[in-house]
Amino acid sequence: MSSVEGPGPPPYVPAHDLLAGRSAVVTAAAGTGIGGATARRFLEEGASVVLGDAHARRLRETVAALAREFGEGRVAGAPCDVRDEPQVAALLDLAETRHGPLDILVNNAGLGGTADLADMTDAQWDDVVDTTLTGTFRCTRAALRRMRAAGTGGVVVNNASVVGWRAQRGQAHYAAAKAGVMALTRCAAVEAAAYGVRVNAVSPSLAAHPHLARVTTPGLLAELTAREAFGRAAEPWEVANVIVFLAGDYSSYMTGETVAVSSQHP
Repeated sequence: MSSVEGPGPPPYVPAHDLLAGRSAVVTAAAGTGIGGATARRFLEEGASVVLGDAHARRLRETVAALAREFGEGRVAGAPCDVRDEPQVAALLDLAETRHGPLDILVNNAGLGGTADLADMTDAQWDDVVDTTLTGTFRCTRAALRRMRAAGTGGVVVNNASVVGWRAQRGQAHYAAAKAGVMALTRCAAVEAAAYGVRVNAVSPSLAAHPHLARVTTPGLLAELTAREAFGRAAEPWEVANVIVFLAGDYSSYMTGETVAVSSQHP
């Protein structure tokens, strides 16, 4: 049982123009998960946003819906598989063409899966690591090169996971990749500080979205929910709020940090 059988999520937090005038790219942002919630929160906070996603149809629908709400001048999208370097470059090119020098990159793209290590294939390992860790590396490298050349600073926020800290059966590839994202965050932060760029990460435990059942079993989902002190999963926008904090000026002295967005207990 969870520690608390509490009420549902709190009221949605209103915007305060925390990212007014900023240019941002969010990967894996077409949908109802953390990436989609982050894109929406960034727009609500005044940023102009370019969405990247490997699902072209879902991306078109998401961009069209956000453009109707926030204006076509502030939102755009490009298909982007973070395993493909030219697609990463094209995504950042679009952001610079539409909105000027890049201020913020959110690396949200990742791939999960469940397999015990003794039964895991090389292909299963490679797929998860290439998307989740190496994809974050590719996007971060491309953004840092542009931010360094522009000389105007910037922020990178990576999406890690509490699984990078805590053992979970069947998640060796995902856990290794997310632990790698945390280490990449620390090293990139040390290097990028010299040209005014901050690099941090969020580490969610469990965020609710309609596709969650596709990547886990009902039993595991119940077990993970039972570990949460609030007796529920986080809403994606609750994680996005912390990403907004890390992307904005209130976190100006933070770099190389991984912030847990979790009520999970061991």
